[in-house]
Amino acid sequence: MHAACDALGNPLRFEVTAGQAGDAPRALGLIDKIKTKAVLADRAYDSDAILDAVKAKNAEAVIPPHPVRSIQRDTNWLLYKERHKIEVMFGYLKHYRRVFARFDKLAKRYLAFIHFAAACVLIR
Repeated sequence: MHAACDALGNPLRFEVTAGQAGDAPRALGLIDKIKTKAVLADRAYDSDAILDAVKAKNAEAVIPPHPVRSIQRDTNWLLYKERHKIEVMFGYLKHYRRVFARFDKLAKRYLAFIHFAAACVLIR
């Protein structure tokens, strides 16, 4: 599951993928539909395609460079600290047993419950 959050850590969009699916290819779909000033992500999202998509939106890419990159770019570490809000949001969603155990057989039912759980997190 991939998610996009606002500056307060509130969920904006979710995409359900297979467990073996990579993170970076799905991020382009999430970034494309959201207007933002900065994109915060971990090293798994450090790809040229994502960096180009963020640059095309005139946003700042707050993504630490992967250690194997030949040219290491600077990262705004002060802003990167705000990424913990995304992890906290996932933690709240996993309080629901149906989310972390993934009992649903169909992805659309699982996604529907994710939206329900996200709404419950928002009204706390």
